[in-house]
Amino acid sequence: MPGLITEREKMLEAMLFASPESVPLEKLAEVLGCDIPMTRNLLSCMAETYEKEASGIQLQEVDGAYRLCTNPMYYPEVQQLLQRKARTAFSQATLETMAIIAFKQPVTKSVIEGIRGVNSDYSVNKLVECGLVTEVGRLDAPGRPILFGTSEEFLLFYGIKNVDELLGLLEPVKLEDADI
Repeated sequence: MPGLITEREKMLEAMLFASPESVPLEKLAEVLGCDIPMTRNLLSCMAETYEKEASGIQLQEVDGAYRLCTNPMYYPEVQQLLQRKARTAFSQATLETMAIIAFKQPVTKSVIEGIRGVNSDYSVNKLVECGLVTEVGRLDAPGRPILFGTSEEFLLFYGIKNVDELLGLLEPVKLEDADI
């Protein structure tokens, strides 16, 4: 049986390597001819192997879909090879805007501006340009304002599987610790 599992892992690796986008677990299982629990187990074994061997690639899960990515440890070398400019740091205003979108999504610019108290056009446009934020629909209201939400790129950038994990990143604040 170990040979069969290894061969299936190789098939998964080849499929994920060839795909330019994340592939849903269900699609991987279908193409592989396995059930979902077995496919999930194979993916888990692959991820452990990459981590244990400190591989140059890693398996990342985002919203129930999987993709192969460069190990962040080797990002500077990959960046140099591809001659990409390093990501510039975001301004405080852009970070605030991103946090509001992440935690309130789907959200309109007017809601973002209501929370921040200032115009947020530049910050929202910068986040869309960087691919971290995307249009997710329109609000059923006069003028049909655009609704914004985080993108798959956002999840990959921050190394989280889904937006529900964001809440786990926040430490609970005790009422007596809060400045009220």
